[in-house]
Amino acid sequence: MTTINGEVAPGFEPVREAFAANFTQHGDIGAAVCVYWHGRPVVDLWGGVADADTGRPWDRDTLQLVYSATKGGTATAAHMLVERGMLDLDAPVAKYWPEFAANGKADIPVRWLLSHQAGLAALDEPLPLSQALAWDPMAAALAAQRPLWTPGTAHGYHGRTWGWLVGEVIRRVSGRSPGRFFAEEIARPLALDFFIGLPTSERGRVSRMVYRRPAVDLTTVPTEEVPEELREQVAAWRDPNSFSNRAFAVTDPAAIDFDSPEVQAAELPSSNGIGTAHALARMYAALIGEVDGVRLLARETLASATEEQASGEDQVLLFPSRFSTGYMLPTEGNLMTGPNAFGHTGRGGSLAFADPEHGIAFGYAMNHIISGSGDVRAASLTEAVRKSLE
Repeated sequence: MTTINGEVAPGFEPVREAFAANFTQHGDIGAAVCVYWHGRPVVDLWGGVADADTGRPWDRDTLQLVYSATKGGTATAAHMLVERGMLDLDAPVAKYWPEFAANGKADIPVRWLLSHQAGLAALDEPLPLSQALAWDPMAAALAAQRPLWTPGTAHGYHGRTWGWLVGEVIRRVSGRSPGRFFAEEIARPLALDFFIGLPTSERGRVSRMVYRRPAVDLTTVPTEEVPEELREQVAAWRDPNSFSNRAFAVTDPAAIDFDSPEVQAAELPSSNGIGTAHALARMYAALIGEVDGVRLLARETLASATEEQASGEDQVLLFPSRFSTGYMLPTEGNLMTGPNAFGHTGRGGSLAFADPEHGIAFGYAMNHIISGSGDVRAASLTEAVRKSLE
């Protein structure tokens, strides 16, 4: 039986029960969950092991790479620049990044980068990983890239490229790399244990990931045996030239080892944020209210930042998705805790969001990366939060 450490405020015991069940029933190996309610922590739990090979326990200060849950922090940085009058979401990207105007992109507004509408989810020629980690070569490649679809007419998840696209705008506007801006303007004021670009000194605290693939690889199953509702996605997975594959193959090699020191030390503002569940929840709490005297965005800025920009069939994911300018919005597959919530998931299970209607901010991070639709860990935790609020 996994020992669950931490604290739960009276009334939020269902979250502890769901968190424990994630270990006994749903595959968690090492994990943490944190919930803020009206600016104060009411759930702060952790358990399991941070390294399945050595048995190193998951501690209060264990750091976890959360993949695309990183995007919430990067989006917040962009909206802070908007609030300061330094960035106009409706201005052309080329106003801040002149090279971006190449290949018919002169009129693409910043807003479309943030909301996955720019048609730049992939590159015609993937870059060597070393160049992608170095930043400038990838920014140059994206500036030269032609859109895959007419910008503004559709949306498709820019799973990898989003970080360089939005991050380069942040860099051009602020004069600081996105990781440095996050560290100085978000993490430091809130004392967040979260990094976009991991310092060498913190490497020893990082949990090591374990990957679990689906029991059945649908790409090897005859088409007539694939469930009808999944056939379009499976056909795309089988096609190396589909947007679904190309969006996650912008580097050579396409598979990135996110456990490697080089990748963790680089700044990948779409996908390599490393921190604690507590830090994620605290950041979102400071978006919807004041936390220890700090509020990240004014109420009016937040309302604009979380307004829906794109919804419906996703050109990359091939199922319905919803986005504001940078944040994911609730869908049938990711309800969060209410229709007014906003946040971001991460590959394999991580989730962070805020729900201003209920005063909730939530962070969940774990090291067992589970692919496929059978992962219910985050959903069970958010359901427990809803139950607690009732």
